[in-house]
Order: sequence, then structure tokens, then C-alpha cells
Amino acid sequence: MKLIICDLESKCFEKIFSDLPDDTMVILYDESIHHCTGCFGCWIKTPGVCVIRDKYGDMGERLSKCEEVIIISRCCYGGYSPFVKNIFDRSISYLHPDFVIKNGEMHHKRRYKNKIKLHVYFYGENITEKENLTAQKLVKANSINMDCNVGRVLFFQSIGEMEGQIL
Repeated sequence: MKLIICDLESKCFEKIFSDLPDDTMVILYDESIHHCTGCFGCWIKTPGVCVIRDKYGDMGERLSKCEEVIIISRCCYGGYSPFVKNIFDRSISYLHPDFVIKNGEMHHKRRYKNKIKLHVYFYGENITEKENLTAQKLVKANSINMDCNVGRVLFFQSIGEMEGQIL
């Protein structure tokens, strides 16, 4: 399954993706998302499931069913947009609370057996070279933390430039 997480509203998204495969799940910008409270309930109280019961409470399980994750985000100072960052925060249940050493660094164990290929598409006017480099480092760090492989990391000046470039 493919999971597309993006901070676009449906009209913009439909311009980029006119026809998606049946096995694609899409998460579009939504103001109703609750912020992660950092309670770690998804590790302690309800392992693998966020204790905040909204439509993002099962992000760990959604990720566990994916072979490919596509992120489309405005580049904000070399990071993800607030919405996409919030989705990542709410996805912490994808990982196990126990630790392992990877590449000489401490990271969380995998909870699920699937292996994700991560593609990230940043957009924004006047993305500086420093922001570009920071964003690339962030994606690499996320891939290590989530124990996934990085596919494409591309930058666009506008959403319109993405048409025909993704998938």
C-alpha cells in the first residue's frame, strides 16, 4: 500500500493526482487534527495506538501496512509544515518504546516488520540552499528513526511544478 501525507487542500491535490492506484491511502491537510501531547500513551497505555481518539489515532497501524510513503510538504525553515510534522508526531506508535543501537546511535526498535520507502517532495518559493540541506538531513534522520529507505527528495518552487513529477 502507498500512503500519501500532504499539507495540500483537496483542490490542489486533485490537480497533481488525477488518478491514483486503488491501494493508495491519502491524508490531506485537516485543521481538526489534535496535537500530540507527548504522553507516550501509545507506548504504555494502548501499545501501538494513540490515546487521542480522532482519525489520526491509528497512524502507527497505517504506516505498518505501507510499502511506500510519499510526503508533500511546504518547506518551513528546512523542515516540514506544521500539519505534516503533526502527522509524524502522531505516528510515534509505529515504533516500539525499547531501544537498539543503529549506526552507533540509540534508536527505537521496530514494532512492525514492513519496510517503507520514503519519498519527500518539498515546495516553497525561495527555498535557500541552507534550508534545502537542512531538509535533506531531516529526511535522512527520519528514515533512520523509522528504519526505512529514502527514495526521492525533491524541491519545487510551487505546487504547480509537481504535476507529473510524483508517482
